Amino acid sequence: MNMNIANKLTLLRIILIPFFIFLLLEGYSIWAFVVFSLASLTDFFDGYLARKHNLITNFGKFMDPLADKLLITSALICFVELGQLNSWVVIIILSREFIVSIFRAIAAAEGIVIAASWWGKAKTISQMVMVLVLLLNNYPFSLLHLPVDQILIALATILTIVSGYDYIVKNKQVLKD
Repeated sequence: MNMNIANKLTLLRIILIPFFIFLLLEGYSIWAFVVFSLASLTDFFDGYLARKHNLITNFGKFMDPLADKLLITSALICFVELGQLNSWVVIIILSREFIVSIFRAIAAAEGIVIAASWWGKAKTISQMVMVLVLLLNNYPFSLLHLPVDQILIALATILTIVSGYDYIVKNKQVLKD
Protein backbone atom coordinates (compact mmCIF):
# COMPACT_ATOMS: atom_id res chain seq x y z
CA MET A 1 0.00 0.00 0.00
CA ASN A 2 1.40 3.36 -1.08
CA MET A 3 0.88 5.80 1.78
CA ASN A 4 1.50 9.04 -0.05
CA ILE A 5 0.25 12.38 1.28
CA ALA A 6 -3.11 12.08 -0.51
CA ASN A 7 -3.77 8.66 1.05
CA LYS A 8 -2.70 9.94 4.47
CA LEU A 9 -5.22 12.79 4.17
CA THR A 10 -7.94 10.27 3.31
CA LEU A 11 -7.01 8.22 6.39
CA LEU A 12 -7.01 11.39 8.50
CA ARG A 13 -10.59 12.06 7.37
CA ILE A 14 -11.63 8.60 8.56
CA ILE A 15 -9.76 9.00 11.87
CA LEU A 16 -11.52 12.33 12.51
CA ILE A 17 -15.00 10.78 12.25
CA PRO A 18 -15.25 9.32 15.80
CA PHE A 19 -14.01 12.62 17.25
CA PHE A 20 -16.61 14.50 15.20
CA ILE A 21 -19.40 12.17 16.36
CA PHE A 22 -18.36 12.45 20.01
CA LEU A 23 -18.19 16.24 19.89
CA LEU A 24 -21.53 16.57 18.12
CA LEU A 25 -23.46 14.17 20.33
CA GLU A 26 -21.95 15.61 23.52
CA GLY A 27 -23.10 19.10 22.58
CA TYR A 28 -19.80 20.62 21.50
CA SER A 29 -21.22 21.80 18.19
CA ILE A 30 -18.64 24.47 17.48
CA TRP A 31 -15.83 21.93 17.95
CA ALA A 32 -17.74 19.42 15.84
CA PHE A 33 -17.96 22.17 13.20
CA VAL A 34 -14.17 22.65 13.35
CA VAL A 35 -13.47 18.90 13.06
CA PHE A 36 -16.00 18.45 10.23
CA SER A 37 -14.52 21.46 8.41
CA LEU A 38 -11.04 20.01 8.72
CA ALA A 39 -12.24 16.60 7.51
CA SER A 40 -14.01 18.24 4.56
CA LEU A 41 -10.85 20.12 3.65
CA THR A 42 -8.91 16.86 3.57
CA ASP A 43 -11.37 15.69 0.90
CA PHE A 44 -10.49 18.65 -1.28
CA PHE A 45 -6.75 18.47 -0.71
CA ASP A 46 -6.32 14.71 -1.10
CA GLY A 47 -7.93 14.82 -4.53
CA TYR A 48 -6.05 17.95 -5.55
CA LEU A 49 -2.68 16.55 -4.49
CA ALA A 50 -3.34 13.14 -6.03
CA ARG A 51 -4.16 14.70 -9.41
CA LYS A 52 -1.48 17.40 -9.36
CA HIS A 53 1.39 15.12 -8.32
CA ASN A 54 0.14 11.93 -10.01
CA LEU A 55 -0.37 10.20 -6.65
CA ILE A 56 -3.50 8.31 -7.68
CA THR A 57 -3.52 4.81 -6.20
CA ASN A 58 -6.02 1.97 -6.01
CA PHE A 59 -6.17 2.57 -2.26
CA GLY A 60 -7.15 6.19 -2.87
CA LYS A 61 -9.70 5.30 -5.54
CA PHE A 62 -11.43 3.00 -3.07
CA MET A 63 -10.93 4.80 0.23
CA ASP A 64 -11.57 8.42 -0.80
CA PRO A 65 -15.25 7.92 -1.73
CA LEU A 66 -15.68 5.58 1.23
CA ALA A 67 -14.25 8.20 3.60
CA ASP A 68 -16.69 10.78 2.17
CA LYS A 69 -19.63 8.43 2.66
CA LEU A 70 -18.59 7.61 6.23
CA LEU A 71 -18.17 11.26 7.14
CA ILE A 72 -21.47 12.42 5.64
CA THR A 73 -23.56 9.49 6.84
CA SER A 74 -22.13 9.77 10.36
CA ALA A 75 -23.22 13.40 10.48
CA LEU A 76 -26.67 12.66 9.03
CA ILE A 77 -27.37 9.85 11.48
CA CYS A 78 -26.31 12.08 14.38
CA PHE A 79 -28.64 14.83 13.14
CA VAL A 80 -31.55 12.37 13.11
CA GLU A 81 -30.72 11.43 16.70
CA LEU A 82 -30.55 15.12 17.64
CA GLY A 83 -33.89 15.80 15.94
CA GLN A 84 -32.38 18.17 13.36
CA LEU A 85 -33.02 16.03 10.30
CA ASN A 86 -35.88 13.82 9.17
CA SER A 87 -34.99 10.18 8.69
CA TRP A 88 -36.50 10.09 5.18
CA VAL A 89 -33.79 12.52 4.00
CA VAL A 90 -31.11 10.20 5.36
CA ILE A 91 -32.80 7.18 3.77
CA ILE A 92 -32.77 8.88 0.35
CA ILE A 93 -29.11 9.85 0.70
CA LEU A 94 -28.04 6.42 1.97
CA SER A 95 -30.04 4.64 -0.73
CA ARG A 96 -28.27 6.63 -3.43
CA GLU A 97 -24.89 5.83 -1.88
CA PHE A 98 -25.66 2.10 -1.70
CA ILE A 99 -26.86 2.04 -5.31
CA VAL A 100 -23.79 3.90 -6.57
CA SER A 101 -21.49 1.69 -4.50
CA ILE A 102 -23.08 -1.44 -5.97
CA PHE A 103 -22.71 -0.02 -9.48
CA ARG A 104 -19.05 0.78 -8.80
CA ALA A 105 -18.40 -2.72 -7.44
CA ILE A 106 -20.01 -4.37 -10.48
CA ALA A 107 -18.09 -2.06 -12.83
CA ALA A 108 -14.80 -2.71 -11.03
CA ALA A 109 -15.36 -6.46 -11.32
CA GLU A 110 -15.67 -5.95 -15.09
CA GLY A 111 -12.59 -3.74 -15.22
CA ILE A 112 -14.60 -0.57 -15.82
CA VAL A 113 -13.62 2.61 -13.99
CA ILE A 114 -16.49 5.02 -13.43
CA ALA A 115 -15.36 8.58 -12.89
CA ALA A 116 -17.22 10.95 -10.61
CA SER A 117 -19.54 13.27 -12.49
CA TRP A 118 -20.20 16.94 -11.99
CA TRP A 119 -23.55 16.01 -10.40
CA GLY A 120 -21.83 13.73 -7.90
CA LYS A 121 -19.37 16.44 -6.94
CA ALA A 122 -22.19 18.98 -6.58
CA LYS A 123 -24.06 16.47 -4.41
CA THR A 124 -21.07 15.98 -2.11
CA ILE A 125 -20.44 19.72 -1.78
CA SER A 126 -24.12 20.42 -1.08
CA GLN A 127 -24.18 17.72 1.60
CA MET A 128 -21.03 19.05 3.26
CA VAL A 129 -22.37 22.62 3.26
CA MET A 130 -25.70 21.36 4.63
CA VAL A 131 -23.88 19.58 7.48
CA LEU A 132 -21.83 22.68 8.27
CA VAL A 133 -24.94 24.88 8.41
CA LEU A 134 -26.76 22.34 10.59
CA LEU A 135 -23.75 22.34 12.91
CA LEU A 136 -23.87 26.12 13.15
CA ASN A 137 -27.59 26.00 13.85
CA ASN A 138 -26.80 23.62 16.68
CA TYR A 139 -24.56 26.25 18.25
CA PRO A 140 -26.45 28.21 20.95
CA PHE A 141 -25.48 31.60 19.53
CA SER A 142 -26.15 30.79 15.89
CA LEU A 143 -26.76 33.63 13.50
CA LEU A 144 -28.31 31.22 11.00
CA HIS A 145 -31.80 30.88 12.43
CA LEU A 146 -33.18 31.64 9.02
CA PRO A 147 -34.56 28.79 6.92
CA VAL A 148 -31.13 28.40 5.29
CA ASP A 149 -30.80 24.94 6.80
CA GLN A 150 -34.12 23.80 5.31
CA ILE A 151 -33.19 25.17 1.90
CA LEU A 152 -29.84 23.36 2.03
CA ILE A 153 -31.48 20.11 3.15
CA ALA A 154 -33.85 20.35 0.17
CA LEU A 155 -30.99 21.21 -2.21
CA ALA A 156 -28.79 18.36 -0.96
CA THR A 157 -31.69 15.91 -1.23
CA ILE A 158 -32.55 17.03 -4.77
CA LEU A 159 -28.91 16.88 -5.89
CA THR A 160 -28.61 13.42 -4.33
CA ILE A 161 -31.59 12.19 -6.37
CA VAL A 162 -30.44 13.89 -9.59
CA SER A 163 -26.86 12.65 -9.25
CA GLY A 164 -28.09 9.11 -8.54
CA TYR A 165 -30.34 9.19 -11.60
CA ASP A 166 -27.51 10.61 -13.72
CA TYR A 167 -25.14 7.93 -12.45
CA ILE A 168 -27.55 5.09 -13.29
CA VAL A 169 -28.43 6.45 -16.74
CA LYS A 170 -24.78 7.04 -17.73
CA ASN A 171 -23.65 3.64 -16.46
CA LYS A 172 -26.59 1.35 -17.20
CA GLN A 173 -24.37 -0.72 -19.53
CA VAL A 174 -22.73 -2.11 -16.38
CA LEU A 175 -25.95 -4.03 -15.62
CA LYS A 176 -26.54 -5.36 -19.13
CA ASP A 177 -24.69 -8.61 -18.47
